[in-house]
Amino acid sequence: MSESVKIISPIDGSVYAERPIASDAEIGAALSAARAALPEWRKVPVAERGRYMLSFLDALLAMNDDIALELAWQMGRPVRYGGEKGGVEERIRAMVVLAEEALKPYSPPAKDGFRRYIAREPVGIVMVIAPWNYPYLTAINTIVPGLLAGNAIILKHAAQTLLVGERIAEAFRRARLPKGLFANLVLSHEQTERLIGSGKIDHINFTGSVAGGRAIERATAGTFASLGLELGGKDPAYVRADAKLDHAIENLVDGAFYNSGQCCCGVERIYVDAAVFDDFVEGYADLTRKYVVGNPLDASTTLGPMARASFADTVRGQIAEARRKGATALINMKVDGDRAGSPYLAPEVLTNVNHQMEVMREESFGPVVGIMKVRDDEEAITLMNDSPYGLTASIWTRDTDRAAEIGARVETGTVYMNRCDYLDPQLTWTGVKDTGRGAALSRYGFDALTQPKSFHLRDV
Repeated sequence: MSESVKIISPIDGSVYAERPIASDAEIGAALSAARAALPEWRKVPVAERGRYMLSFLDALLAMNDDIALELAWQMGRPVRYGGEKGGVEERIRAMVVLAEEALKPYSPPAKDGFRRYIAREPVGIVMVIAPWNYPYLTAINTIVPGLLAGNAIILKHAAQTLLVGERIAEAFRRARLPKGLFANLVLSHEQTERLIGSGKIDHINFTGSVAGGRAIERATAGTFASLGLELGGKDPAYVRADAKLDHAIENLVDGAFYNSGQCCCGVERIYVDAAVFDDFVEGYADLTRKYVVGNPLDASTTLGPMARASFADTVRGQIAEARRKGATALINMKVDGDRAGSPYLAPEVLTNVNHQMEVMREESFGPVVGIMKVRDDEEAITLMNDSPYGLTASIWTRDTDRAAEIGARVETGTVYMNRCDYLDPQLTWTGVKDTGRGAALSRYGFDALTQPKSFHLRDV
């Protein structure tokens, strides 16, 4: 087993940082400290827990210039986008506001001679296994509501973004969060499996691949720990004939290519009504050609490298397979360093695609999108549902009622109209089919992080 974990920067292939993996003693100490801290933390009023979270937010925002630079080095996002501060702030503030109402006891209708209510109690120790693609946002989704609900948190961050865990730990230290309630551990895969199978963790939240989710389920079996899993996606968009095309084009280009396509809810396949197909494709390709691919440290770069060369090679393979089967590549942009074995990859738009091609069926998680012509709503719904995944789907139309009707028939966790690739913290973040199980954010995000306790008190 490796004694350390290295961050290999996609910018130049150098070792950006290296950290030793935690020892068994360090893991044991973190668990003991967490368990010891829980009784006093449960006594802290929710409003006061919220103040700790807002102090934590202030500390993160104060570090943001350094964070944006570190993200460029760790996973390739251009510095011009300034990290993830906007989304982090929106989500933390929303969850703090929602917490008191979501966590207060529920009382059923009054019954003479009885006092009855259901309290929400923390589950205990929550382990967050966070991914590299939105390393702050995805971690915050569970860390903050978990602490608001009265739990302790163990964070295991992705090897590609280890420094994120350190920043989060430092922000909690500056916020003076009571000791033991948060620990950032550098763990190997083997250590992670042993820890979640130890019976010492009460809830695990994992964001990653379907294969990773299955491994988590196997490791957790028999412990009775609860699970939250956000796994793969192949999010569709449907552009109806009545859509405002310029708006749809602008947002769907960004929805497909922001973060080099490495977005959980990024748009990966688009279905367009035949009546507007040609105009949509022309505008979409024209806007895509305006991307500047290059070093993410350069302020002019709008599309950085993918986090790893192997990820880019997967996308290259999907594009090549689609073209062999008859797809047409519209962009064919020449980019320095765009070759097999390199994380630098130009964006690509494919037409003449079908569902026999991997690019329309398997997760790409990179800067490629297929655009397919459809006859009507029925064909669009059938194709959107022809996927093992279901995280989000977007419908582009001027008819709100029809969007709701279509959305009700699409197998997905979130339905958008005239927007995409966005997470509203007031709404539940969830998925269906192989995208996973459980829910994050909104008032429902507290459900998995708490357990109900009924009180049935009788007067005599």
